[in-house]
Amino acid sequence: MTDSHSAVQKWLTVVGIGEDGVAGLGDEAKRAISSAAHVFGGKRHLALAAALIRGEARPWPTPFDSEMRDVVALRGEAVCVLASGDPFLHGVGVTLARAVPSSEMRVIPAPSAFSMAASRLGWALQDVETISLHGHAIDLIRPLQQPGARIIALTSDGEAPASIARLVADSGFGASRLTILEALGGENESIRVTTADDFNLKNINPLNVLALELESTPQARILPLASGLPDGLFEHDGQITKREIRAVTLSTLAPRRGELLWDIGAGSGSISIEWMLCHPSLRAIAIEHNAERAERIERNAASCGVPGLKVVRGAAPEALAGLPTPDVIFIGGGGSEAGVFDAAIAALRPGGRLVANAVTLEMETLLLSRHAALGGELLRLQLSRAAPVGTMTGWRPAMPVTQWSWVKP
Repeated sequence: MTDSHSAVQKWLTVVGIGEDGVAGLGDEAKRAISSAAHVFGGKRHLALAAALIRGEARPWPTPFDSEMRDVVALRGEAVCVLASGDPFLHGVGVTLARAVPSSEMRVIPAPSAFSMAASRLGWALQDVETISLHGHAIDLIRPLQQPGARIIALTSDGEAPASIARLVADSGFGASRLTILEALGGENESIRVTTADDFNLKNINPLNVLALELESTPQARILPLASGLPDGLFEHDGQITKREIRAVTLSTLAPRRGELLWDIGAGSGSISIEWMLCHPSLRAIAIEHNAERAERIERNAASCGVPGLKVVRGAAPEALAGLPTPDVIFIGGGGSEAGVFDAAIAALRPGGRLVANAVTLEMETLLLSRHAALGGELLRLQLSRAAPVGTMTGWRPAMPVTQWSWVKP
């Protein structure tokens, strides 16, 4: 059998390089760098490999060109790109692969920062939560804050460890052990240990990795790993899909990898937030006309570790115009307004799913008529909670919820 990749000229070589520079490279990587007519990389990478570069050294442009035009323009020539560690783990290799077919490139990776940190700590990498906070909001670490968890995080700069320590301490994990691993693999490598509560380290190398061993207090803010987060984890004014109903609703929405949800009449944003917590690839747009609630959704998204939730301020159906095509739509508020259902159904992709909850008679009437016209499934949800009745205890029923779910043909 012929390897189709071998039949194509591999004009581009991507070399992973560590802080030990040339000393840490194998013979193949050294040959690729020295034989290249053009060598691209960050200024730090080019300096590390300077002794080997015979061709033209090309530092990345500012601002960074994610389309890699300068590299692609040299197709067919001998080109080398230098990257940190493993180029395909939060690295430039991923960006290159969007512009250059894998059959045209050769990749020589070095150990990733995650691998190096785990080896220094003696941690089994497969049992550790890993996350890149480089260039991202540190709120992304919140869902990983579980008692006893070990986390290795890539950071953006020398200030990031202190910011993460404050977040961890403020979340009730102040006793957690923090290890800052600086300039891993280089001559200035350093490892320092402290706790989130006592963090006072100074002059941290911008090239650092933060390892956390989490210890929680009884008051720690922990995001459960199941759907149906406690209502108290969200700011709200009463406009929230209650915990038990939310768990059933997420089950009906049935998130699948990479899907986009429209949450129309988002209220507190709890549905959108729990949708995104199901998997990092999931996206959501929360549509909310009330300005105060929209701001509250953004705060809830950050505090629950999904700062990427997009909030659209406006009333449906007008606010839906121009939004990316959804895979799934949830209508929890505002569905009784004229034109909302028609606009939502028209926007939904074929095979997409729509779920709507009703607590008012007006909204329920709409769901019944849609079910009669389009089919789908109807569900009636009724909960009761134990509550004091004088000196005794009885069942106090919550408002019943009618749920309609439908798949667009």
